[in-house]
Amino acid sequence: MLAIIAWLMDLPPVVPSERKPFWLIPNMLSLDAPLVAMSWLYVFAKTWGVQYLPWAAYVSLGLVVWLIYASDRLLDVSIRNGEAEQLAVRHQFHRKHKRKFYILIPLAGLIALIIVVKGLQSTIYSYAFIGGLMVAGFFVVSIFSTKGPDELPYAKNIIAGVCFAYGTTMLAFAYTSFEMKELLHSSELICFSVLCILNISAIDLWEHAYSSSDLEVKASDELSLTLPLTLLGAASLIFAVKDDGLTTRPFFYAILTGAALLQILNRTRQRFSMEALRVLADVALIVPIFVFLVSSRA
Repeated sequence: MLAIIAWLMDLPPVVPSERKPFWLIPNMLSLDAPLVAMSWLYVFAKTWGVQYLPWAAYVSLGLVVWLIYASDRLLDVSIRNGEAEQLAVRHQFHRKHKRKFYILIPLAGLIALIIVVKGLQSTIYSYAFIGGLMVAGFFVVSIFSTKGPDELPYAKNIIAGVCFAYGTTMLAFAYTSFEMKELLHSSELICFSVLCILNISAIDLWEHAYSSSDLEVKASDELSLTLPLTLLGAASLIFAVKDDGLTTRPFFYAILTGAALLQILNRTRQRFSMEALRVLADVALIVPIFVFLVSSRA
């Protein structure tokens, strides 16, 4: 991460017309997803009663998430090479500085591997193997799936959301006394996976609605998020109420908050640019962390 920041500071100055707002920098550098992952790792560790989670878990997770997201954006750039003018700002940035990313991505992978081997217990390897298979499946779908102007990458988004959720939770779960099958059946993992899938899908649905002049298409895209977000919010509230021991209630309050914030963005998306919506979608996953902290101390 420090290498990325130092690299950013060495970038040549840009003319005022090309200068992007400061709040876009984390998104341009693919730092938004690692921040979300590390924050929710803390939430899962506290929810599942992990007494001590080493710093290596947070750093390795951040590095792995960063290299996956940066690699995916470089892959998108290579696939859509002839559509450079249609690329989002984050993709344009990765395209412009792809040589630096080609150096930083393997470096991040090497550092993450060293940290995992040296700083984490060996039980993490079996969890990581499953996570690696998921990530491989994600890139296979990304490479071989075709996306037309009116098609939405639902399969890719579902795999990405599940990968993100599993990768975040496995590091905390590996430091509990539970068995792996309990993780896969965990209501916390399932709800967080759905939230991640809807968060990722929201961007594609908003872009699709933004590019269409058909009011029925816009309404359909909005409903495609409204219904599952409502169901997720209802499920989170039920799980919270049913938790008599109050051990997971703050967690489900956080999930409920994230779903509610995405719902608000979905209904008010016309007020924001697409770049602002991408950032606000990440904010919708960061704000629930504060809800978790407050409700945990209540």
